Formats: sequence, structure tokens, C-alpha cells
Amino acid sequence: MSQNLCEKVWEAHSVRELPSGQTQLFVGLHLIHEVTSPQAFQMLRDRGLKVMHPERTYATVDHIIPTDMRDRPFLDDLAEEMLVAIENNTREFEIPLFDMDDQRQGIVHVIGPELGLTQPGMTIACGDSHTSTHGAFGAIAFGIGTSQVRDVLASQCLAMARPKVRRVEVDGTLGNGIYAKDVTLHVIGALGVKGGVGFAYEYAGEVLDRMSMEERMTVCNMSIEGGARCGYVNPDETTFEYLEGRAHVPKGADFDRAVDWWKSIASGDGAEFDDVMKIDGGAIAPTVTWGINPGQSCGVDDTLPRPEEANGDEASIAEALQYMGFEGGQAIAGTPIDVAFIGSCTNSRISDLREAAKVAKGRKVASGVKALVVPGSHDVRDQAQAEGLDQVFREAGFEWRGAGCSMCLAMNPDRLDGRQVCASSSNRNFKGRQGSPTGRTLLMSPAMVAAAAITGE
Repeated sequence: MSQNLCEKVWEAHSVRELPSGQTQLFVGLHLIHEVTSPQAFQMLRDRGLKVMHPERTYATVDHIIPTDMRDRPFLDDLAEEMLVAIENNTREFEIPLFDMDDQRQGIVHVIGPELGLTQPGMTIACGDSHTSTHGAFGAIAFGIGTSQVRDVLASQCLAMARPKVRRVEVDGTLGNGIYAKDVTLHVIGALGVKGGVGFAYEYAGEVLDRMSMEERMTVCNMSIEGGARCGYVNPDETTFEYLEGRAHVPKGADFDRAVDWWKSIASGDGAEFDDVMKIDGGAIAPTVTWGINPGQSCGVDDTLPRPEEANGDEASIAEALQYMGFEGGQAIAGTPIDVAFIGSCTNSRISDLREAAKVAKGRKVASGVKALVVPGSHDVRDQAQAEGLDQVFREAGFEWRGAGCSMCLAMNPDRLDGRQVCASSSNRNFKGRQGSPTGRTLLMSPAMVAAAAITGE
């Protein structure tokens, strides 16, 4: 019987089975940033340990850096301290660092694929929840905690339980104005925010087959929001075309050999899965979250649920409605916004900016709305500027920023104030996620964020 990709990659990287029943799993690529790495490096020093394979770890700065005023030292003392720490740590342990002045700097899950560090068949770890992004290339990629960052630095291995695999098939044809963000929000809404616990999601079907690599990254990025350990797409010609010629990808005959191997690790015909979920892509609407987790979403033309009509979910719906200031049965369309944010590791790539710019071109941001566009990397910013997208956004009244995580998690100056409502292309709408303990986040595609910015609702 043929295996699925997760089984193949897991076995290829398995060192041994531990007494706990977990696998000692070799990590092919380790990505680090300034927030979850300082304590891990200090743990190494406390134990007198070195980094076992510094050539397999790459560092960038993204979470805490300002996206407008970047003069050093930062006004935020803690942010400056974190940046100094990663500069010192990477220098001491001889790890490459893409700092603010490096053309390769950007959000960790944007630059990994851009540079060709992310490749099919890899195991990839990073101290960040949305490492599942890299699964778009046929990698098994997962976020880890700070103590696990220490473990990878010291041993290049992790102790992990092998997940079950659910195949999520999205077939049919998406309607006009339906994007990868709508697909992933729809999947999370259908399966629930805990539906993926214990699973890896294998995304497949006609819709995924037609997606670009950037669209697949958006879908895989939010796997963790559905509770899955990781999410991936089998590598295909779209994958290989994207990778060819990138800095860290094999060249010439070596690339051809790599492609042969990458093809071999895809799920085989007849591969078995622990579960299969089928979704009609034609039934997916432009989707927006209305609550306090990514599973609380609806079509933009729908009304919000009433707690009394819920089946066993009354308390969480009531809590979300109360926090958001909404009422069951009201329309989500027409909700006034204060802030519009286009960016994050979910939706800050060049294709995202192009789609948003189509909506913004020749229009103006509504009075009273603060609108930001934050590219995911230096390269994305440069490409957008070469295409004139920055000018489109500026003329419409958007602020054009430098690369960074920005308002996705607000560990930097970009944050909500008070009860502001933000139309956001990011990945989490938790209470306080965007910097204000009472701020409210509505997740949606970059194109819908741009439309909300223009209309003010």
C-alpha cells in the first residue's frame, strides 16, 4: 500500500522511537526570529552547549521591528533589547542573520520560500505558530516553543508524536472575488478551531491544483488556526517552477535530480488517510470573521448566528457577540471599520498586494479610516514599487510601510487603540491580538480589506 507524504517525510527524518512513544525527528531546516530565540540561546549557554548544525538555521527580524521609523535604538526598549540579543546570538553561534539592512530581511514565513530555503520533503521548525505556511511546498513544517527551539539548536532534533493525516479536498471552481483566504477560513469554519487537533492536513483537489504557490501558502498558513499540527500540499509542477533559480535551490543537473526526488515523496495513488473531508469550492463565499477565533466566520452576505439557535455552542457565540458588540441575526456587511491592515505572513506577498491594488486604484480611503499596507519582505516591497503598486496605495490614502509583522500581533508600534474595529488580512482575531485589550479584528482577504478601507465598512 502506498504512503501519504506525511508518512514518507516522517520516516525519512526519523532517528529512532523514544521510550515515550514519540519520534526523535531530525529537523532539516530551522528558522528563528528575535522574539522566541533569546531564551533558547541562553539555555545553551547555561548548559555549555553549542549549536550542532548552524548551517541549518537561518535568522531574520520581523515581529518587533517598526515598519515606519527604523532608527536605532528603537523607542521601545524591549524591542531594542530583543534585536541586540539576536544580533549577538547569531554572531556568537555563527548563524546567518537577515537584519533590517539586509535585502533578504522579511517575515520569516515569507523569506523562507523566497530564498528557496523551503523545499519539498523537508522537516521545518520555527518558534512561530504559522510555520505550517511552508507545507505549501510539500514539507512537514510546524511551530515550536522556546524550549524546543533550544532542543533544535542543540541537537537538530525534536521529540514529536506523529500526527494522523486528514485529506481536505476542495473541488469545483471558485467564484469571482473568492481567494485563498476565503478557502482557508471556510475550511476552519467547517471543521472547527479544534477539528484538526492530532492531525496534519493534506490539502488537495481541483481548487488547490490550480492555486499558485502564494495562494497555497495562505491556505497552509492557517492550518494551525484549525487546530492541525501542520498542513501541506503535494509538490507538483507549480512547485518546481516556483523554486527553480532561487538562491538556495540546487542548480542544473542537481535541480533535475531534486525534482525527481520531490516527485517521489508526494502521496501515492491509493495512499490511505485517517479522514477525508470534501468541500465544494463553488459554494465558498467571500468570507469574514465576526467573532474572537478564526472559526467564527460567515459569508459577507450572511447574518450572524443567534446563541439560542446554536447546537451546543451557545456560550462561545454569546461571548463573541458580547465582546464584538454585535447581535445575533445582524448582517456582517455594513459593519463600520476604523483601521484596514493588509499584511502578515498570511497575506503580504506580491500577489496579495496586486489584488488589493486592483480594488484601491482610482479610489480613496474613507474618511476616518487608517489604512496600512505592509509588504512581507524587502523583495516584495521592491517588486511592488517596481510595478507602481506603492503609488496606487499612496494615492488612495493608504500608508506604505517597510517589511515586518506589523499589526498582525502588534509587538511593535502598529496597534489598535481602544475599541477600534480592524479589517485585517492577518490570521488571528483573538481578544487583544492587535495590541488593544478591547480592539476588534475582522479577518478577510486582502481584496476585501481594500474594499472595506474604501467604503469604510
